[in-house]
Amino acid sequence: MSEPLDPRHAAYVGSFDPLTLGHQDIIRRGARVFEKVTVGIGINPEKRPLFSSEERLALTQQIVAPLDNVDVVCFEGLAVDFVRSRGAAVMLRGVRTLTDIDAEFTLSLANRTLAPNIETVFLMAGEKFTHISSTLIRQIAQMGRENAAEQLRDFVPPEVIDPLLKKFSRT
Repeated sequence: MSEPLDPRHAAYVGSFDPLTLGHQDIIRRGARVFEKVTVGIGINPEKRPLFSSEERLALTQQIVAPLDNVDVVCFEGLAVDFVRSRGAAVMLRGVRTLTDIDAEFTLSLANRTLAPNIETVFLMAGEKFTHISSTLIRQIAQMGRENAAEQLRDFVPPEVIDPLLKKFSRT
């Protein structure tokens, strides 16, 4: 028989490509609610991420370093299997819009079927983060405007800005 899952431990999973201020907000708030939060960086072999898994891991570890109860791990496979493997009883999810809620509802029903002992807890994005998406961030960085670094401050943690701009440098 497997070990019981810890209801004080939540896992927050995503691609985090790149990690945004919205993601950081969910991690910080989750760290206040739960004794332990594991950030799971999903590796999907069918996707071509902007940042490698190693880069995403290093950036995320740097960003969450001030939070003593947060760790960061890369994983492959189903999110519920990852959550279970970490001993967490909670899957933490952030939602921004009604569209997110609809998609997350469907996903949470599937996850509940796959892992009935794992609860999904939703945190609503703060109002200043509801418009932030990785796609938008990539577009701002890719446009190559002189003030892109300044513009990105409203969307990503400072640690992400230079690595993000380097991905789109034309040198």
